[in-house]
Amino acid sequence: MKRHRQLLVGATTALSGCVALGTSPAMATACTNLRSLQLQHTVINSADDNTTGTFVPPGASPITGLPAFCRVTATVIPSSDSSIKIEVWLPETTWNGRFLGTGGGGFQGTITYNELAIGIQGGFAATNSDLGTGSSGCNPLFCGSAGNMGNPLAIEFGDPTAPSTGLFGHPERIKDFGYRAIHLMTERGKEIVSAFYGHRSQRAYFAGCSTGGQNALMEAQRFPNDYDGILAGAAAFNRTHLHMAGLYGWQNTHASPGRFIQAGQMTLINQAVLKQCVGQDGGAKTDQFLTDPRDCHFDPKVLLCTGGNAPPACLTSDQVTTMQRYYAGTIDPVNGQLVNPGSERGNETDDILALGLAFQERLPEPAFDGLFYWVFGPSFGYPASPTNFANFDFHRDIDKVDDQLAAVLNATSTDLGEFRGHGGKLLMYHGWADPLIPSQSSINYFLALVGNEGPGFQQGLQPVGFFDHGNGNPALRRTQSYARLFMVPGLYHCSGGPGPNTFDALTPLVKWVEAGVAPETILATKFVADTPPAVQMTRPLCVFPKVAKYNGSGDTNNAASFTCVTDENDFNQKPAPKYGP
Repeated sequence: MKRHRQLLVGATTALSGCVALGTSPAMATACTNLRSLQLQHTVINSADDNTTGTFVPPGASPITGLPAFCRVTATVIPSSDSSIKIEVWLPETTWNGRFLGTGGGGFQGTITYNELAIGIQGGFAATNSDLGTGSSGCNPLFCGSAGNMGNPLAIEFGDPTAPSTGLFGHPERIKDFGYRAIHLMTERGKEIVSAFYGHRSQRAYFAGCSTGGQNALMEAQRFPNDYDGILAGAAAFNRTHLHMAGLYGWQNTHASPGRFIQAGQMTLINQAVLKQCVGQDGGAKTDQFLTDPRDCHFDPKVLLCTGGNAPPACLTSDQVTTMQRYYAGTIDPVNGQLVNPGSERGNETDDILALGLAFQERLPEPAFDGLFYWVFGPSFGYPASPTNFANFDFHRDIDKVDDQLAAVLNATSTDLGEFRGHGGKLLMYHGWADPLIPSQSSINYFLALVGNEGPGFQQGLQPVGFFDHGNGNPALRRTQSYARLFMVPGLYHCSGGPGPNTFDALTPLVKWVEAGVAPETILATKFVADTPPAVQMTRPLCVFPKVAKYNGSGDTNNAASFTCVTDENDFNQKPAPKYGP
């Protein structure tokens, strides 16, 4: 589960400078002096000035355009079986007085250098962690140790032919991955910032998507005083059930040889979805994405092969079943309870880099099924095992996983009272076209926060009169005083996709925290071929539950032609209470 790499662009201007540093390589500097810094359960591995403007991550292309900075690497060891790698990058003359914690993706396992680079380019003192999975010796596709640079299939997911047991038998490392690594990264990072600059940061922020989004919500729930503002994108917060959804989807396509969706057919399905639904949800009829897919009730049966037609130009009855289950979500076959929401119409793509069905069905075993190895051990990878990825029982085996991992990995608490009490602000976002983490998951979490303030919900349906009409709904208004959600049309998982997929969500968060100005809209851009600077279109992202509605005239590629309006009541797939929110 990868992260968004555009979030920090356009970050805020400097608030304060820092002390001048020596320039001679032989002379001790404020940076190199950090090598002797003594911190609890921590070893400082290195502290060096980088004034070259360039950093070369291991095995990846150089990152350029960097200000002079002090790079500190350290290992945090909270238990005898822990080894959490962290890095802190400290701008030497351009610090804006703020601290920025950043997240990563998948099972992490390496430092996310792009996030650190974007952080210091925005003036922040930035930190990142490998979440303690880097030394687990496990294959990233199945159990941990994911990188984020280069080819995302070869590096981020590893060799799918060499699974290992990863963190099985290492409960302390699982705890590090679940919540402890980010908290300790934050504590040690702040101490390193104070030692370098001679005073504490004025404000602290966290930004992450996917696993980084899980980290973000875990911080707000477990360590509410760590950050003043938290940015959570496409959060993998309901972790055990999200991974079960991946396993369920793999079983779905592997139920029989005829259930596979062939190359090119996801594009066929997507075109049929758009033909039926585009422009009916507030967006423009010329859009190549859906503004609110919940308004689309496309049934893949319309593509069923008839007469002399044959795949890939149409779908067989088996393939129709595959897509119907893809949209329906993860379901307990005995009692019919929803375990995890399904995928939204409009996210169908043949691009395997989007991490959707086209990617996952081709793997020899489900992506990210490491959680099951952690519970069932090495035998989970063998067909003869009583429980393996092919015969996992979605009625009997769910509780076994949850009993061992849910309390450590799932950031599902909706009690944010302490975070809210000290003035903390939470800004969430999720792509409507996310093929990996169902977009309705973030809506369900936000609605659960609202439910704490007022009327509850039944099966995810927002009651009539619930939303902001006239003077507004008190429960929604109270929730939006500290937590806001932005749904992004046409955005894949954290980045990419046919819609306006590039935006700066951190600057509005900083403005909300420091100036008290809550964001109503965020400007999103679609670049030609997803490569700046040529702009293809702009579109406003609206604070949920509002959506961007075309005014009926004007350039459909210009954000000024759209107005944020309150959407009609929509149905959200909501997991059974034991699996929610």
